[in-house]
Amino acid sequence: MSIVKINQKNNKPKYRQIIESIEDAISHGELKMGDQLPSLNLIKDKHSISRDTVLSAFNELKNRGIIDSTVGKGYYVTSENIQVQTKVFILFDELNAFKEDLYNSLLKHLGDTVQVDVYFHHFNRNFFEDIIRRHLDSYTYYIIMPANLDGIESHINLLKQDKVFILDQMRPELSKYSAVFQDFENDVCKGLKRLQSGIKKYKNFKLIYSSKKQPLGILKGFKNFCKSQQIRHQVLPEFNENLIYKGDLFFVLEDKHLILIIKKMKEKGFTLAEDYGIISYNESILKEIIEGGITTISTDFKLMGKQLSEMILQNKKGQIPNINRVKIRKSL
Repeated sequence: MSIVKINQKNNKPKYRQIIESIEDAISHGELKMGDQLPSLNLIKDKHSISRDTVLSAFNELKNRGIIDSTVGKGYYVTSENIQVQTKVFILFDELNAFKEDLYNSLLKHLGDTVQVDVYFHHFNRNFFEDIIRRHLDSYTYYIIMPANLDGIESHINLLKQDKVFILDQMRPELSKYSAVFQDFENDVCKGLKRLQSGIKKYKNFKLIYSSKKQPLGILKGFKNFCKSQQIRHQVLPEFNENLIYKGDLFFVLEDKHLILIIKKMKEKGFTLAEDYGIISYNESILKEIIEGGITTISTDFKLMGKQLSEMILQNKKGQIPNINRVKIRKSL
């Protein structure tokens, strides 16, 4: 029995007829996981159609994760779930509570017919490039968080431009791609201005900042604010318990530093919001509760996930700055 059936009198595009033939064969048990498909040339010659028509159909099925190919062996069935209409690739920098909120929001709004696979590059350029290379032409859409990695544009450019969405950090080299991003410099500066009356109560404003992991815009926004308000400030490249004093206000970007500062200050007998203060970047449930509440400046990660899902489902293009909010709590 022929797997691929094409009716020359049918007005439906031939590549769509090929897709539906293979879907029908899978749903009726004629094709199962691991089964080989007829070759491109065999289908082309039998139905007197172009090779590109067959390839278009196979590529769509491949992007949905239903079939795959091996050099020298051809195409074979990799999934019997023909309900999956879209397959989405996400490349995060690392896993944390904020990414989990974004991911869960994205899943919720994309729905059950979209398959989402998540990968992590851990701020390692070699990991980033290898993950991109291994998954070329395997997904319908690619959501990429480039972080601070330099020189990765050439690998992103290997992907089709209309299939790529940049997440979180934007840079001029990636301006041709659609994106949902944070305007870190302006968001930080505006957020700190909203908190300036509390900030000015402290002797020294300290930012713990890693140039490897943190957006440059955060550093610029912090410095712009301190300079404009003539606030004494200091940038620490890493947490150093020997540089923690009474009267310090900390702008903390990582949760582990938040915990270490609170722990060290308790050892010294200092009280939060009286002897020292904390502003944390990125909202989480932890910060609502710990020490009566930590003041935060944060983007809305759930909204970011919703905006991304709408762009994918509605095939929207463009660049959307995400909303940033300030939560004032007892730590300031």
